[in-house]
Amino acid sequence: MHNEFANTCYHNRRVCSRGSAGIQADLKTFQELDVYGMSVVTAIVARHPDTDKNVHLQTIEAIEAQFATAMKQVGTDALKTGMLFSKEIIEKAADLIASSSVKVKVVDPVMVGKLDSKLLADDAIDVLKEKLVPLADVITPNVPEASYLLVGREVKTVEDMKQAAVDLYDLGPQYVLVKGGRLKGEAVDVLYDGETLTAFEAPRIDTENTSGAGCTYSAAITAYMTKGYSMPEAVRLAKSFVTTAIEYGFTYTEMVGPTYHAAERMQGEAHRIKVEELQASK
Repeated sequence: MHNEFANTCYHNRRVCSRGSAGIQADLKTFQELDVYGMSVVTAIVARHPDTDKNVHLQTIEAIEAQFATAMKQVGTDALKTGMLFSKEIIEKAADLIASSSVKVKVVDPVMVGKLDSKLLADDAIDVLKEKLVPLADVITPNVPEASYLLVGREVKTVEDMKQAAVDLYDLGPQYVLVKGGRLKGEAVDVLYDGETLTAFEAPRIDTENTSGAGCTYSAAITAYMTKGYSMPEAVRLAKSFVTTAIEYGFTYTEMVGPTYHAAERMQGEAHRIKVEELQASK
């Protein structure tokens, strides 16, 4: 189904109970970018106060039911994955995606959380590489995730990122975007299409409140691709969106806080009001 004001976007990943990452971050991004977001919850990330268990998986049956409902009752133009965690869930996600007719497929290979928390089981890495990554129009690993996918190779510089993108391309995606947010200096990301390496730069924002930034970035790429932008242009626009969201990040407590998904819209509105006030005063 095509909404009269937006394309449809479908999303498959985890719920983060803090509201800063996972499905919540993606749906906020989709809403801001005027696409209709849906979700298939594969895991809930929330630390139990007594058992200390942090990842709570959904059953395969529940995942199948959510996917079938979204596809039958609404339909979709684009799909992105995030944290899938287990070998079994990745295999099921790959099967569901391969059997669908979805045109745009973004794979965010979520393996390492903001505080270096483990978000992928050890026995699931090979399945991710062999079954899910080759289905993708683009994969969007951050530096630690690129390192894991390359069997522990160190990625410490932009040149390392470029080589990582070239080598990850051999896994089968149409594009590779290695995100350099965890390196020092300017925030540089590298996109590779099999022939050309393109770097995207933005000022590094001095803040700890970046929870959900990676989810937001890949969700924004998905949204812009759904609207028909080319991959390089979708990445450029998404990087601008997430950079502004990081710039206006906030927190309610002493914990690391979220990016602010409405920042680009709110700043644009503030600018419009300021211009109108200046014009009225003349």
